[in-house]
Amino acid sequence: MTDDRIVKVVREVFDLRPFAIIRDLDLLHPIYRPTATYGHFGRAPYALNGATAFSWERTDRAESLRAALS
Repeated sequence: MTDDRIVKVVREVFDLRPFAIIRDLDLLHPIYRPTATYGHFGRAPYALNGATAFSWERTDRAESLRAALS
């Protein structure tokens, strides 16, 4: 797989405009204290509005990436 192909697919699957990044990672609702408290690794995920993982840990686009790369 070439770097150019990976870049093309990432640009297809992810909206990398600043507002989209803010929206997708829910950066308007910072969770610094819950993220930093007691360390990040080896504990239950932080639940916000029914989320089961931190916004940057979600794998909801993995299948889209896999499909686009195949």
